[in-house]
Parts: sequence; structure tokens; C-alpha cells
Amino acid sequence: MASTKYIKLVLLSVFTLSLFVWLGLGIFSTGFRTNGINKVDASTVLPNTNPDDYLGSETCATCHEDRFKEFSETKHARLANLSGWKDKVQGCESCHGPGKEHVEGGGDKTKIISFKNKNSKEISETCLACHAGKESHNNFRRGEHWRNNVGCTDCHSAHGPQLASFKPGSIVLPGETTLNTPSKATFAMLKRSEPQLCIGCHSEVKSQFSKPNHHKVLEGAMNCSDCHNAHGGFEQKQTNLAVGADVACIKCHTDKQGPFVFEHAPIKVEGCSACHIPHGSSNPKMLKRPQVRQLCLECHSGITDQLSDGPTGGPHTQTSIRSQNCTVCHAAIHGSNASNVFFR
Repeated sequence: MASTKYIKLVLLSVFTLSLFVWLGLGIFSTGFRTNGINKVDASTVLPNTNPDDYLGSETCATCHEDRFKEFSETKHARLANLSGWKDKVQGCESCHGPGKEHVEGGGDKTKIISFKNKNSKEISETCLACHAGKESHNNFRRGEHWRNNVGCTDCHSAHGPQLASFKPGSIVLPGETTLNTPSKATFAMLKRSEPQLCIGCHSEVKSQFSKPNHHKVLEGAMNCSDCHNAHGGFEQKQTNLAVGADVACIKCHTDKQGPFVFEHAPIKVEGCSACHIPHGSSNPKMLKRPQVRQLCLECHSGITDQLSDGPTGGPHTQTSIRSQNCTVCHAAIHGSNASNVFFR
């Protein structure tokens, strides 16, 4: 018993001593400051750099005045107002590295980090050093854009967009509300309006948005990011959230969510896209087929042989215009709490 108590006492003493050492090192590193303009915390500088080599963005502005004016209007320039960034590297040098040798060398480009000759993944790694912790960005390295060498600066402008506000740039007439409302491009520092930026690569989708029945993306009432996460995800087509492919649809079409007592199997197995084309269609309700019965009969192919008996053809005869429209009777086709055949 005595030896056991002795061992516990020794372990407790070691743990307490380690705790004090760890706290002491933390206080020491936090208290270490330079006397430079930025007062940079030595523990937050870029790897293999000296805190004394950071001069501040005002020094950069003496030569790069136009860039500095653009940058000063962005969220990046306002990091100094956040308490969590008071002692961290801010401004130009947070991405381009310390500028002391660059200035002393008369603007020598080899003495500063330049992104002109870096590939998309190298540029993105610089951005992810700060942005990887955000929920919407932490899957970027497993996303389609990363695998296809689409980097952050292909869509975003680190120095800020050149225009104060971006409009949808629609091929149709946008509504008055859209004209008076700046798009997400202004806040996310995108190079162009979001729908037009995405369509620049995904040109096959533009024709779908031009069809008679479509989601109002080109008009500016919606954005691509309302359904898709451009920074990666676990679902097919990088749809938002990771709880199922139809979460993006149910977010707006809440009456189709359920759960229902009687579920329609295709919706649970294949999802909304079993019947609908999400971007746009020439058919009503963005259906894959011009008529509802064409969709139903693709699965229920034997319904006329099984139930259409008698001289008048029965309830499912295709000779009657009324019975051709399946949803006249089976109105709760997305799911029902009252009928296993989806009557209202």
C-alpha cells in the first residue's frame, strides 16, 4: 500500500511540474514581441522568417499604391480590428512574406514570395493556412476543384474585386430587387458574379438555366452556392451538407422532407433527381419527361395489365385523359401519412 501511494505521489508531482513548465513557455512565447511596426508575435510569423523583417503594409503602399487601395477595402485588411489577430502577421506580408529584404534590394522580386509562377495547389495551400479551419473550406483538398487543379485565385481575388458590386449578368431580364442588391461576389471577394463565374467552366449548365422551367440562378434570386459547396464536400456534385444528396432541395422544399408514414421508394433510394432535373427543364416542374405518366410508367410498367380489367378499362386505363394523369388520384406522390398508395 505504501509503495502504491508513493508511485501516485510521484506521478502527481511530475504532472504538476509539467503543467507549470507548459504554462510558463506559453506565457514566454506570447510575451515575446518585436519593436517593428506590426509588433508581430514571434510564434505566429511565417516559417523560417525573422519577426524583425516585417515592415507593415504601409511600406508596401509606397510602391504598390493601386494594389494597396484595392486591398484596403477588403476583409483581409480589416483583420487588425479583430482581437484574435492583434499580434499576428497582417496585410501584404501575411501572404507574400517579410518585406525587409525586398525593400532593401530595391524591389528585388526574388526577395519576396511571388505567386505568378506557382501552380494552383501551391497558391491554395497559402490560402488554406488561414481558411482551412472553416467548416465550408475544410474539405477543399478532397473536392473536385482541387483534383482538377482549380485553385483559390481562379475564383477569388486576394486583393479584392475591382468593382464595388457585382450583378448577375443574366441572359434574361433580372428583377428590380436583384438590380438593387449586390451579389455574394462582393463579400466573398470573387472575380465575377457567382453564377457567371461558375458558368465560365460549367458551360453545360447554362443551357439548362435557359430553359422555360428553371431555378432562378441567372436572374440573381439564387446562387450556385445555395446548393453546392465549391470548396469540396462528401456528397455527389459537392452538394451542401453531408446528410444526403437531397438536403439541398429539402432546405427550400420543406413540405417534401418527411418523414412520412408511407415513403415513396424512388425518393429515398435515388432522390429528387429520379424525376426532376435540378438546374432546369423544358417540362413543367422541371420533370425529366413531358408528362407525369411517362415518369410513373417507367417504374410501374405493369400497372395497366394488372388493374385495367373490364370493358371500360378500369381506373388505370390510358385511354381516358383523366386517368392518364397519375397525380389526380395519387396526389401525395412524395410521401403520405394517410395512404399507402399516396392518395391525398
